[in-house]
Amino acid sequence: MPIELILFLLLIATAVVIARLKDLFAAAMLTGIFSLVSAGLFTLMDAVDVAFTEAAVGAGISTILMLGTLSLTTRAENQQPFRWLPLLVVLITGAVLITGTLDMPAYGDVLAPAHQHALYGEFITTTRNELEHIPNVVTVILASFRGYDTLGETTVIFAAALGVFLLLGKRRQDPDQPESPDAGAES
Repeated sequence: MPIELILFLLLIATAVVIARLKDLFAAAMLTGIFSLVSAGLFTLMDAVDVAFTEAAVGAGISTILMLGTLSLTTRAENQQPFRWLPLLVVLITGAVLITGTLDMPAYGDVLAPAHQHALYGEFITTTRNELEHIPNVVTVILASFRGYDTLGETTVIFAAALGVFLLLGKRRQDPDQPESPDAGAES
């Protein structure tokens, strides 16, 4: 059995377990594991840039933000009554998305429209001739040809994470408690 199939089945099993959990802490930790397994699957498909982003944002920052949010709320989920309309919307959306993928070219097809762009051949030639020590073309494009773009995207993600941490760092004052121990005392 190929490793990709094993990881994909693990992703499905993890998603089902997350959906059934009532303990929000366990669900937050499992979503981090889900993202980490996704990053491994992306790495096996030679999408190292996507794997890196999934590991950093999905398994790293998102898990930290969920745990920070949980520290401000309760640990258990309040069970809601089952509603059919959201399930129906999800099933219809999933069917439309799957139908949309039926016309896609096969994975790795050289004749795919994405591979027919004029710069594609230039990137491969440049990678072979000038940057042969980096075997992955996507990594070469992101690190060499689009270095400033990648730096800008990383800066935006860092600024967003910093802003969220600053917002989470401020503790909300409980309206039932006075601001200070002697707030009710008169001078």
